[in-house]
Amino acid sequence: MPIQTSFNPKGRNELKHAISVAEYRVLRSKLLHFMRRDSNAGANGKYLIRSTYFDNFDNKILNEKKEGYLNRDKYRVRIYGKNDAVVNLERKSKRNNLTFKSKCEMTREEFEKMRIGDIHWMEKDQRALMRDLLFEIQNHQIKPKTVVDYEREAFMYPYGNVRVTFDIKVQSSLQNTDMFNKHLPMVDVLEPNLVILEVKYDEYLPDVIKYLLQLTDTRQEAYSKYQLSRMYG
Repeated sequence: MPIQTSFNPKGRNELKHAISVAEYRVLRSKLLHFMRRDSNAGANGKYLIRSTYFDNFDNKILNEKKEGYLNRDKYRVRIYGKNDAVVNLERKSKRNNLTFKSKCEMTREEFEKMRIGDIHWMEKDQRALMRDLLFEIQNHQIKPKTVVDYEREAFMYPYGNVRVTFDIKVQSSLQNTDMFNKHLPMVDVLEPNLVILEVKYDEYLPDVIKYLLQLTDTRQEAYSKYQLSRMYG
């Protein structure tokens, strides 16, 4: 039984924008000269992320995001490349303007139990994050709600612990949560001419990165992949 857990106690700043494909290509060419690629990426510099997000019958998580709650939590189970080699339970928390992330390893079998409402085993689980999720399941009736796929290209810069990512081909399973099905039917939820840019950093964003990321075609509202995935229900 894996019990490894990680938590970032400091919190990070996070900016999200939608940019055009043309703008993405320009930014990408600039960043390649100053930032290093994510070592987990494939030969083309990208990797596939699949996440199952939790919510309840009243769309508590979705509505808190839409209404801009300053303090909110979002739970998801995440895998890479549509396989079960790495399965993580993650919680992304907003506290005022900072983002906190916690995660712990879990198994495919544990997720499948959650899908069918088998949660009794969670009561004695030693992972704090798993017990926190159990509390949310019992008190707010959250459960696996939808699967979201996207391709990510990531760049890192050591000063300020900066991470810049570009997400494309965002797709949703609507309300099918069979996330380990490699042939799970998915629908596109992001306009084909758009790319989601995310910039994450600790206390400060270095001037060189600020300069590189001067954008001319940004949509200033925050883009949530979970919110996009719920466009059709």
